[in-house]
Parts: sequence; C-alpha cells; structure tokens
Amino acid sequence: MKKRNLAAILGLGAALLLAGCGSNASEETTAAAEAEATEEAAETEASGDVTTVTVGVVGEYNAQWDTINELLAPEGIQVELVKFTDYATPNRALNDGEIDLNAFQHKAFLANDIETAGYDLVDIGDTIIAPLAIFNNKDKISSVEDIKDGDIIAIPSDLTNGGRALKLLEAAGLIECDPEKGYTPTKLDITKYNVEIEILEAESATLANLLPDCTAAVINGGNAFTAGLNPKEDAIFTEDVDPETNPNVAQLINIIAARTEDKDNETYKKVVEAYQTDEVKATIDEAYDGAFICAF
Repeated sequence: MKKRNLAAILGLGAALLLAGCGSNASEETTAAAEAEATEEAAETEASGDVTTVTVGVVGEYNAQWDTINELLAPEGIQVELVKFTDYATPNRALNDGEIDLNAFQHKAFLANDIETAGYDLVDIGDTIIAPLAIFNNKDKISSVEDIKDGDIIAIPSDLTNGGRALKLLEAAGLIECDPEKGYTPTKLDITKYNVEIEILEAESATLANLLPDCTAAVINGGNAFTAGLNPKEDAIFTEDVDPETNPNVAQLINIIAARTEDKDNETYKKVVEAYQTDEVKATIDEAYDGAFICAF
C-alpha cells in the first residue's frame, strides 16, 4: 500500500455515499450518520493522506471498481488497478509483493497455482462467477448440433479452465470424460468422442482472437466481454452454474486474493466489504448484461 493526497475525491466520495443512505431511515438517524461520515471524511481530508491498494486484474471489465472507490473514499482508501494480459502473471506478482491484492481468478485456479508454484496466497472474499460458454464462428455454425467431425474447438490451455471447458463440451454432448477426473480432466482423459472434433488449447485471453480460425471456442465471461461478445446473444451453449445441479460451482467462484501474511489486513477487508455491497451488485448487473453473476 502507499499514501498520497486525494482531498478532492474524498469530499465527492462522502457525498456519494451519503446519497445512497436508505430512504426509510428516520431523519434523526440519517442526520447523525451524515454528521459522523462528514466528520470522518473531514479528518481524512485534513490529514491529506489516502491509502492506495493496488489490485491486479485481467481484462477490461472493471466498472465495479469505480463504484468500490466511491464507497471507500470516506475511509481514505483508493483502489488502483494494475492490468495484466494473461492469467499466469497476477499470482506471481502478488506473491512477490508487486501488488497488494488480485481479483481475476476462481478458487480452483488459485488452489492449482498454490499447489504447482508454491505461492503463499489466500482467498479473502468471494466476488463473481464468470460462466464459460461455447461461442460459435457464425460463418460456420449456428448451433452445437452443427458441429461435425474435423471441426476445431479452442479451449483454455491452463489445467483448471481447460478441464472446466472439457466438462462443458461433455455437457454439450460432444465428448465424454473419465468421471474419476472430476472437474479438471485433460485431453488424455477423454474416453469417447461423440463427434470427432479437434481440440485446440490456447491461453484464455487469446481465444476470442482465434475464433475466426476455429469452428467454436470456449471462452469465459470476462474474456468474452473484453472481446465484445455477449453471452446471451453470441453463445450457443453455456455452463451450468446452479449449485443444485452442478456440484463444482463452489470451486468456480471468483475471489479476491492476498498474501497469506495479509489475510487479516483491515484495509484489505474493507476492500472486500465494499465489493460485497448492493451498490456493486447493481453496477455488475447493469454493466455486463449477464456476463457475470454475483457470488456474494
């Protein structure tokens, strides 16, 4: 974390937060809350300091962080996003102390990175679910039923999202996987091709760019949104994220991660609390048109 002057924003942030108070509160309670919040903001402004928390993200789906900064302003906290172009780097950067937190991955991805790379990281709060979907090359097919022998389907190359993509292709009826491998099978665990497709593995962020050269690609909500794809209109098959029918959903919830030594950091807890608010949920629902589902 670092500190710098942000007096002008603090006054605006306090006003925005107060404007969001419930209309059913009594005038006396509201007045007291306003006075307390104004006093806190004034104290922070007088000090001339703001605590900056750097958060690593991947992709251009960050409208919620503007809302979070509005909510955190009276606390004298500002989130500064550090954008990465791939999924491999943010956990290394967090583990090495280059950033304070990251928010780009689901629980299964973090668990695999901890196991394989030895990172000393921990999940400190749930955020969203970004369902995987099969997006079609519209010049080639219009539905899953149009996929034929020899067609190329691109999927993520990392273990957790690649396995998740294979389970989606299985749910779509294209392949069958060894059930003993759970939600992270590999191509070697495919026991049957109901359609003799060719599966191409590539880094998640590149899949939308590969779509013109494939029949279809399995892309998550974040990368799809960044590429201008609408899951409701452009996908031909979408991952089941109902916990009653998909037992793996709990592992697919995206999270905010911190270094283990910082798991009880009060400032970081406030960032999580700000994320898990109705205001942020409203921003996510409005900005992404169903690409993400709030998990808090």
